[in-house]
Amino acid sequence: MNNQRSRRPAKPWLSPARLGVYSFLFVSALFFALPLAVMLITSLKTMEEIRTGSIFSLPETLNLAAWAKAWSSACTGITCDGIQVGFWNSVRILIPATILSVLLGALNGYALALWKVRWSGLAFLLLMTGTFIPYQVYVFPLVQLFAATKTFGSLFAIVTVHVIFGMPVMTLIFRNYFISVPEEIFKAARIDGAGFWWIFGIIMLPMATPVLIVAVIWQVTGIWNDFLLGLIFAGRDNLPMTVQLNNIVNSQFGEREYNVDMAATVLTALVPLALYFISGRWFVRGIAAGSVKG
Repeated sequence: MNNQRSRRPAKPWLSPARLGVYSFLFVSALFFALPLAVMLITSLKTMEEIRTGSIFSLPETLNLAAWAKAWSSACTGITCDGIQVGFWNSVRILIPATILSVLLGALNGYALALWKVRWSGLAFLLLMTGTFIPYQVYVFPLVQLFAATKTFGSLFAIVTVHVIFGMPVMTLIFRNYFISVPEEIFKAARIDGAGFWWIFGIIMLPMATPVLIVAVIWQVTGIWNDFLLGLIFAGRDNLPMTVQLNNIVNSQFGEREYNVDMAATVLTALVPLALYFISGRWFVRGIAAGSVKG
C-alpha cells in the first residue's frame, strides 16, 4: 500500500483548482479586512489629513491623540468621560452573564444527554423552540416582569436577560457534546457510586474543555456586541460599551471627528477580536467536538 502511494505522481504546486481556491480566499480576506484597515488608518490620522487625503492614504505620523480622546474625554451629550465608562459597564455585565449562562447550559446539556430524565425530550424541544423565536418578542413581557419585581434598569436585569437568551444555544452545544461521550464512562462512574453532581463536576466538565471554550467565545461575542438589550434593560448607570459608542458618534457638535469615531469603534471591537485571535484554534476544535452524533 505504501509503495502504491509512493508511486503516485506528485500534484503540481499551482494547479487551476488550487489557484481558484487561493483567489477566492484572498478576495474574501480582502473583503472582510478592508473595513477594519480603513478604521485603523483613519483613527491614526489628524483631521487635517482626513480632510485633504484619500480614505486609503496612510497617516503621516503615528498619532494616538484620537485614541486617547475616544477612551477618556469624548463627549456623550453633556458628559465627556469617553468610552471607558461603557467599557467597564460591559465588563460588569459580561463576566457574571457568561459564567452563569455557560454553567447552566452545561448542566442542562449534561442532564438531557446522560440522565434521560422523564420529559427530557419535551424540555429539549421547548428550549430549541425558544432558539428560533426572535428575542424581540420577549422584550415587553420581560420589561413587565422586571418592573413588577422593581429590578428593571439594573445590573441584575441585564445579566438575567443575557442568561435567559443564552440558555437554549448553550444547552444545544453541551447536549450535542455530552451525547457523544462514550456511555461506558458514565456507567463506570455510576457503578463506583458517583452521583449526579460528582460526575458532572469531576468527570464531564473537565472533559468538555474545547466545548467550554466555544461556549465562552459564543457568549462573550454575543453579550459584548449587544446593543438593544443593554439599551432597554441595563439602566442609565450600566449602559454597555455599544450604547456608549452610539452616544459618542451621534452626540458630536460642530466638526465631526471621524478619527475619534473610528478609534472608539475599534476600541469597542477589541475584546471580541482579541478573543478570536487568541482562541481561534480551540474554537475550530470545539465546534468539531460532538459533531458526529447528535
